[in-house]
Amino acid sequence: MTSPATSNQIAPFFSVAFRPFFLSGSLFSVLAILAWAGVLNAWFSFEPYANSFWWHAHEMLFGFAAAIVTGFLLTAVQNWTGLTSLKGRSLMLLWLLWLAGRLVLAFDFGLASGLIALIDLSFLPVVAFVLGRLIFKVKLWRNLIFVPVIALMTIANILMHWGAISDNPELVNQGNYAMVMLVTLLITVLGGRVFPMFTANGTGTKKVEGIPLLETLTIASTVLIALIYTIGFSLPVVIQAGLLIFSGVCHFVRLVRWRFWVTVKTPLVWSLHLGYLGIPVGFILMGLHYLTGSLQLSTVLHGLTIGAIGSTILAMITRVSLGHTGRKLQAGRLMALAFVLLSFSFIVRVFYQYAGSDYAYSMTMAALLWGLAFGIYSLSFFPKLTTKRL
Repeated sequence: MTSPATSNQIAPFFSVAFRPFFLSGSLFSVLAILAWAGVLNAWFSFEPYANSFWWHAHEMLFGFAAAIVTGFLLTAVQNWTGLTSLKGRSLMLLWLLWLAGRLVLAFDFGLASGLIALIDLSFLPVVAFVLGRLIFKVKLWRNLIFVPVIALMTIANILMHWGAISDNPELVNQGNYAMVMLVTLLITVLGGRVFPMFTANGTGTKKVEGIPLLETLTIASTVLIALIYTIGFSLPVVIQAGLLIFSGVCHFVRLVRWRFWVTVKTPLVWSLHLGYLGIPVGFILMGLHYLTGSLQLSTVLHGLTIGAIGSTILAMITRVSLGHTGRKLQAGRLMALAFVLLSFSFIVRVFYQYAGSDYAYSMTMAALLWGLAFGIYSLSFFPKLTTKRL
């Protein structure tokens, strides 16, 4: 039985989903990226489930990104529906399920591969169930899109595990790319809903209303890209490249219309714009990969994983953490530095080859910059996320 003192200690941390998942996801990303740098440089021996390459790709997506998506959606659904999401013991159990997946993939406990996969795969379906149940209760169909997206993320995770167990790199890549595109789709949908409002509120300027045709083309093209990579459907090279570049241009026009230039004095807003810029950059670079063959897909894909997903996540969790703990929506100089460091991580990781830099050295620098950025967030927000709201 839990004592009253213990209950009071854990209550703030497990009172709202963003608290455990934002903090744990960020801390885990620091440990995971430093472990990856250690493997690349042979600083130590690390033999996780499948192999270190699989583990790195999987855990930065299904360990880190999935935790942040969970924290955000299970917090936001309370605002959408007016209903209480998971909290207390039920939230702690979900967090422990996420943590169990990280542990069994990183360390050898003598478990069968099928059981390891089952433990890791069980997390996202539970999230989808909790989210869907609340949305169905109030018939909030506008937000139902997030449930099938999480279901598709589960399929992407299945593909990665299936590829690992059957030693099929094509399945691993399919699941990997699918998850990247699905998280990018979430940013596309959520960004269109809230970034113009955040820009207006943060800069004291008029909110920019979306152009219906542009919004439709941007979201529809991103949905199509996500489905193509999830299904593993091969289009003719020119068509696939054209779709990626077209979507990238739509995203860029959308971003320009949000008037990023009015945000230069507001780190909490320009960081969102900078993160969103990773989507058009990533899509256009991927399109050029298919057209020219001179760009490695794994390299340009990091335009999305670091430039879009990582940077947008860092900006959003900073904003949500401040707002939902009762603090002013001001990032401060230290978090502004973290946003800049993550941008440099993206530049080093994606464009290192054009500077003639060594692969291992550049990957290590990109990893350290990521670790510093999310380390700053973790240290800065640890006391805020583990204590009561002001």
